Amino acid sequence: MSSVLASITPNVQPLTPAAQDEWFERKFAESIARHEAAKTPTLSILVSKGTLDWAYPPFIIGATAAAMGWDVTMFFTFYGLGLLKKDLKLHISPLGNPAMPMKMPFGPHWFQQVEWNMPNLLMAGIPGFESAATGLMQQTLKNHGIAPIAELRDACIEAGVKLMACQMTVDLFGWEKDDFIPGVTEWAGAASYLSGAKGADVTLFV
Repeated sequence: MSSVLASITPNVQPLTPAAQDEWFERKFAESIARHEAAKTPTLSILVSKGTLDWAYPPFIIGATAAAMGWDVTMFFTFYGLGLLKKDLKLHISPLGNPAMPMKMPFGPHWFQQVEWNMPNLLMAGIPGFESAATGLMQQTLKNHGIAPIAELRDACIEAGVKLMACQMTVDLFGWEKDDFIPGVTEWAGAASYLSGAKGADVTLFV
């Protein structure tokens, strides 16, 4: 039999054990690469904050990833759960936030570029300062064509992002499910969220 094979493939030499190992490793790596290329990337975002400034990052990242074809899950807990309410009343406060310089969304260009670093004592002592800061931020977002949170949230829903609401937070704050948008995908606890998040390619805490 060996003589017959040799006559059919006279120039083929048997592979050495080292060559066989090299061949197997190459084919295995190619198979893994094909599998990874065909896999849908997954993103998991835990949303824990509900102020106007902290609301933008998770929705922007979630909507962008979904538009890129990623499988996205967002878990809203504690103050972040308020971002799923039908009635959004988002505020921002520069108090105690040195990373947030105040800029004015009106006036000449040079005036809008001034960073008003106001001391905490001044901000805490002026009635209505938080409402004024919120209004200025909303106007700044509008001037730059940034969509409101409600629109970004709708974009996530349309793109198929899974919006998970923390049931424990609902019970803790005494809220009702009717307070929230119908786009909530699931009412669950930390264990349910973690069972899916453990296999995500990217996991973010906001």
